[in-house]
Amino acid sequence: MMSREIAETISTFLHTTFSVKDTGSSGRAGSFGAVADGRSRGAVPRRGRLGRTAKMAGLGARSGGRWAMARARQVFADAERAEALDAERELRTAADVVEVLGNMKGALMKIGQMASYLDVGLPEATRTSLGQLQANAPPMSPALAESVIAAELGAPPDELFEEWDPVPIAAASIGQVHRALTPDGRACAVKVQYPGVAEAIAADLGSAKMVFRALSVLFPGLDPAPIVEELRQRLTEELDYEHEASNQRLFADHYRGHPYIAIPKVYDDLSTARVLTTELATGATFEEALGWTQEERNRVAETIYRFSIGSIYRLWAFNGDPHPGNYLFHPDGSVTFLDFGLVKRFTEEETAQFERMLTAMVIERDIPRFRAELVSAGLLPATAPFSDDEVQAFFTHFYEFVLTDDTRTFTQEYAAAGVRAIFDASGEHAELKKVLNVPPSLVVLQRINLGLISLFAQLGATANWRSIAEELWPFTDRAPSTPMGEDAQAWRRSLHQ
Repeated sequence: MMSREIAETISTFLHTTFSVKDTGSSGRAGSFGAVADGRSRGAVPRRGRLGRTAKMAGLGARSGGRWAMARARQVFADAERAEALDAERELRTAADVVEVLGNMKGALMKIGQMASYLDVGLPEATRTSLGQLQANAPPMSPALAESVIAAELGAPPDELFEEWDPVPIAAASIGQVHRALTPDGRACAVKVQYPGVAEAIAADLGSAKMVFRALSVLFPGLDPAPIVEELRQRLTEELDYEHEASNQRLFADHYRGHPYIAIPKVYDDLSTARVLTTELATGATFEEALGWTQEERNRVAETIYRFSIGSIYRLWAFNGDPHPGNYLFHPDGSVTFLDFGLVKRFTEEETAQFERMLTAMVIERDIPRFRAELVSAGLLPATAPFSDDEVQAFFTHFYEFVLTDDTRTFTQEYAAAGVRAIFDASGEHAELKKVLNVPPSLVVLQRINLGLISLFAQLGATANWRSIAEELWPFTDRAPSTPMGEDAQAWRRSLHQ
């Protein structure tokens, strides 16, 4: 288990930013009725952004033919289905959705979801409460979900589909997913957006301004306006399922036929801005994969790594939601990637900037040049009164796993250090962090430092990450260094035949 240092870092950050009290690990309900199992004991949910901000602060601080049809039916049957859902927690009307959004969902729920998988070293009560945000959010009632389907697709589910499961197989921050079977034999995952979520997120974006204003006190060099605008754009895009469908097609087209990376197909005839229907995929969950052999865990980690790094430098796009529920795993190392709502598409110049920074820091170890790139990117002021050695000492952590051409293991300690490097306003590099800024192009990429590395640490992922990265970086284009790399190279070559 990870050192308690990360828990103290997050707790200190939340105390300072939100001025909240820690109730310890007893799991007792706080002022908003939250208990350790994530259920409510009847407290009236607060509406509006202030109530949501306080809710999240409290959570964080409290620690073709018959064969095709038969195959589709098998996939339909295999997809994990949520068991007995508590009827009292169902959202039956749009008004119910708005009320619960004021308590749990909206933009700030994304923060809670991220925190829930960042750290396995938090006190048990805190981890349990935050963990509810991963997979146990209140579902819409069947009637409400069906009304959204009818409004968007022109007919209720029982007319559109051969089979429709009224119980969702997943519920997340802005929608829930049902499984269905079309008359022509397609097994589908149908994501239905919560009515009223757009209004709640609009209110939460006001809270985002307050959060980053508070962060500016800790880190005076931070300019909150571009960060808030970047988050506003990404979250607004996430509300538009047509935009998500476009993102998913982008990745699916790029990785079509890849031996290890699978992206479910989008069914445009059954999709709108509020309903997204895709191919239904099956596989092991993250929790199940944690019980696999280390060799199997290494393979799936390598696939996620290749997908993430390769997409940035080959596709100029990054899927910025490394939530454990967004992957389905297979023992051969293949991974099915889900949920493309939060995608950052980079410009040619932004990607070139990343390449120049990598070249200076990793390939050439030219720290004065690296510093100049930091200034050019807007991360570090040109007049910052710190030596090149101090700059190198701080930023080395973020490149450490590719600095040397050897085998390395992602550890809980390394993941914890990444959180401290971002959130801890004290310590060795406190003064340097006060002058740093986060330009818009790097906001979503912080999910690598916060989320992706945490997942790798839980997997105990071990590989020569430098050699794999050099296969993926177009400015190095190294020969394959693993069996998976050889298979990927054969796939790339086949595309040009």
